[in-house]
Amino acid sequence: MLRVSLIAYTPEPEKVVAAAAKLCYSSAGVDDLLAGLTPEKSREFVEKLAKLGHESPTEHVSFTFAIEGVSRSLLAQITRHRIASYSVQSQRYVRLDEFEYVTPPEIAADPEALDAFRQAMDQQGEEYRRIAALLKDGHIRRLMQQGMSEKEATRKAEKLAIEDARFVLPNACDTKMIVTMNARSLHNFFKHRCCARAQWEIRALTDEMLRLVYPVAPALFAMAGPSCVRGACSEGSMTCGEAAAMREKYAKLKEEALGQ
Repeated sequence: MLRVSLIAYTPEPEKVVAAAAKLCYSSAGVDDLLAGLTPEKSREFVEKLAKLGHESPTEHVSFTFAIEGVSRSLLAQITRHRIASYSVQSQRYVRLDEFEYVTPPEIAADPEALDAFRQAMDQQGEEYRRIAALLKDGHIRRLMQQGMSEKEATRKAEKLAIEDARFVLPNACDTKMIVTMNARSLHNFFKHRCCARAQWEIRALTDEMLRLVYPVAPALFAMAGPSCVRGACSEGSMTCGEAAAMREKYAKLKEEALGQ
């Protein structure tokens, strides 16, 4: 099951963004700029920046999320967003004898498909354990022949075995990560992954991330969401044609986030 939490962020993010932007056009010192930025003035200035499309000052604030219960398939998608930092549970060093997995909703809704899917996951788990055991035994023999003690050979063989056995694990395999993005990268991430054309799993993750950051900096993320929230759909002929419904969805999400 998807679990997302916001574990850290730049203090007073809207004030930091406003100060960074004002500094570009002011002869005043940093202390004077900060002293004049009340929460209300910071909010108003950040809203002005958004209307002007001045995005670079938003790079000065960052947000860090703990993400659990997502698939390795999602991992391949999220790491395409390169201006970010990722720390991911390693399949090379963490043994996954009883791995959890993510079940797509369409499969979960079809009893026959679900049964086949579960059998496939169980089989993959069995093959992973079998391959790991075979490799481990072979590594132990080889390492001991090289003069290593049985205890040391067993310890090293375990790591070598799961390093290769992991190749049999499925895309559905559960993983967890810590992700940090600055606000500008987050806006780009929301633009692409909140879109109705995004894959269902990463779209659900993105919605939760937006739900968490919006109350922290509502002016900074007022226009966050798919491109149709801000203006025209950027998908061209591939548009879902539901721009009005998407705007309503994200207006409601932000309203609910403030009320939590």
